[in-house]
Amino acid sequence: MAERILDVQNLKIDFHTYAGEVKAIRDVSFHLDRGETLAIVGESGSGKSVTTKSLMGLLANNAKVKGGRVMFHGDDILQYSEKKMQTIRGKDIAMIFQDPMTSLDPTMKIGRQIAEPLMKHKHVDKKKALEQAVEMLRLVGIVNPEERVNDYPHQFSGGQRQRIVIAIALICYPEILIADEPTTALDVTIQAQILDLMKELQQKIETSIIFITHDLGVVAGMADRVAVMYAGEILEYGTVDEIFYNPQHPYTWGLLNSMPTLDSKHLESIPGTPPDLLDPPKGDPFAPRNPYAMKIDTEKKAPFFKVSETHYASTWLLAPGAPKVTPPAEIQRRQKIYAKLKSGELSRTDVANLAE
Repeated sequence: MAERILDVQNLKIDFHTYAGEVKAIRDVSFHLDRGETLAIVGESGSGKSVTTKSLMGLLANNAKVKGGRVMFHGDDILQYSEKKMQTIRGKDIAMIFQDPMTSLDPTMKIGRQIAEPLMKHKHVDKKKALEQAVEMLRLVGIVNPEERVNDYPHQFSGGQRQRIVIAIALICYPEILIADEPTTALDVTIQAQILDLMKELQQKIETSIIFITHDLGVVAGMADRVAVMYAGEILEYGTVDEIFYNPQHPYTWGLLNSMPTLDSKHLESIPGTPPDLLDPPKGDPFAPRNPYAMKIDTEKKAPFFKVSETHYASTWLLAPGAPKVTPPAEIQRRQKIYAKLKSGELSRTDVANLAE
């Protein structure tokens, strides 16, 4: 059994606004095991970043945790004071933010910015901390780190700045690394380098990763497990193979159907827009956009139906007696791949070569 390092239970978060209470996170539960990568995917506004910011104690002032627990080493960190939270933020749980230029201080040399967590959390003196900063820059692939440690953020390219942000997050060797869309602003070549770097560093320092993204193509080569999030809820979760090749929720079908592959002849967008979380829908939040929706979808939220020991989906299509529907052609293609994978006709390497 893998060691459970984080357990999020029934998390609920509201935002107080002039228009009313936005129910941003609605009963979200997931866990993270030591050494694994969990990807949380979904459209913009689905609640991915809010969820992970709650783990860091970085919610906005108008946010209120209305329920749930976040268990880390037996403690509910939602109950921590800000002072106590500062003892684990950056040391035990660290975060890579989406835009490195808003994460880095433009007036401070990057060596000092990397060394700062070591001086604060590990009580390392400035000289030794800067020496370790140089080594971390070398580890993340910055050329001539002895010289570049004295440079400022504007003297680096976008990809280099993202590497520096990763260095800051990893300098204390955290148990959990939260990566909030860390490659969104990068071109495809640099994106691939950053993802390879993160996987390599994960093996070296044995950290667990929560990877936030709306790009399913990124997830394919990065994650062990995937949680699909929509309108503040998790609608489906399973291993990366189960979500990519045997998805069960129509929302997951829509996400995969809109993702380009080598075999794509045309892409299908998901019609409509996400619901207004000032007044969340009663049943399945995806029902208004779901061409397979039944009457019960608008009346009652589906429980999580078990597909396998590791795969669950919240859709009435899996209920006993539910009508059989034909998934989109792209999903059928993926399910055929999954059947061959399960039977041993295809290997995991074969599947990877097929393509996202």
